[in-house]
Amino acid sequence: MNLRRKSEAIVLALEDKINYHFSEPSLLLHALTHSSYANEMRLDKEKNNERLEFLGDAVLELVTSEYVYREYKDVSEGDLTKLRASIVCEQTLSTCAKDLNIGEYLLLGKGEDITGGRERNSILSDAMEAVIGAIYLDGGFTNAKEFIHNFILDDLKNKDLFFDSKTILQEIIQNENHNQKIRYKLISEEGPDHNKTFTIAVFIGNEEIGCGKGRTKKAAEQEAAFQAIQKLKNRGKKISTSNKH
Repeated sequence: MNLRRKSEAIVLALEDKINYHFSEPSLLLHALTHSSYANEMRLDKEKNNERLEFLGDAVLELVTSEYVYREYKDVSEGDLTKLRASIVCEQTLSTCAKDLNIGEYLLLGKGEDITGGRERNSILSDAMEAVIGAIYLDGGFTNAKEFIHNFILDDLKNKDLFFDSKTILQEIIQNENHNQKIRYKLISEEGPDHNKTFTIAVFIGNEEIGCGKGRTKKAAEQEAAFQAIQKLKNRGKKISTSNKH
C-alpha cells in the first residue's frame, strides 16, 4: 500500500470510529502525525501535530469547564479547578485514546514505533488533543464539543480512579492495614530536558504493586497508583472513589 492509500485508509477508518467525517481529511492526518514521523520524513516543523494539540487543549479545557460547572453545582471554584485538571490529565486522555485505538492510526517515526510509541500515554494524550483541534478547525466548536462529550466526558464514571489515584490508594491501604506504608521510587528518567519520560514504581511495604510512566514525576506517580489500585481491585479489594469531588 503506497503512502497516499495508507493515509486515506487511516482517515476513513478513524472517521468511522469517531463518527465524524472531515471536510478536509488532511486535518485528521495532520493530527495523527507525530514529530518523530515529521522529522524522519523531513517535513516542515508545522506538519507535526503539536500546534493542533495546543488548539485542542484550549477547546477541551473550555468544554470541560462548562461540564464541571453544570454537573457539580455545590463544588467550590478551587475544587472545580482540581476536578477539571484531573479530567484533562494525561492519564484520562490516554485512556480515552486507547478506547478509540488511536495508537494504531498514528504516523510515527520508526524508532518511536519500535520503542512502543503507540502505547505511550504522553503521545496518545497529545494525539487526542490534536484530534479535538482538527475537528474544531474542520467543523467548528459544536462538533468538537460533541466529540469531547461522546469520547471523554460522558464516560467519566468509568474513569473515576483518575481523579486522584494517589489519595485513593492511600485511603485503601489505611483502611486495610495502618502499619503498611506506601513508597514511590524513581526507576528511570529518559529523554532530553524538554521531553523527559519518568518511570516510577509504587511499593506497599516491600512489594512493588504498580509502575507508571509520565512526562512529570507527579504524572508517573499517579499512573503507578492507578495501576496499583487496579491490581488491588483484581484481588477483590473494595475500591471507593467518593473523595473525587
